Amino acid sequence: MPSGWEWLIVLVLVLVVFGGSQLPKMARNLGRAQSELKKGLADGAAEAEAEAAKNDRSDTD
Repeated sequence: MPSGWEWLIVLVLVLVVFGGSQLPKMARNLGRAQSELKKGLADGAAEAEAEAAKNDRSDTD
C-alpha cells in the first residue's frame, strides 16, 4: 500500500496532468462508477442466490 509521500506525488502528478478544474468532475465520475460497481455486485449476488435457491428447490422435487 502506498505511503503518504507516494500519495502526495501521485496527487501532484494528477494535478499537473489534468489541472485543478477537471478534478471535481473526475472525482464525481469516479464516485458514480464506484456506486454502479457496488450496485452491480449486489444485483449479481442476489441473482446468484435466487438461482441457487431455484436449483435447490428443483433438486428436492
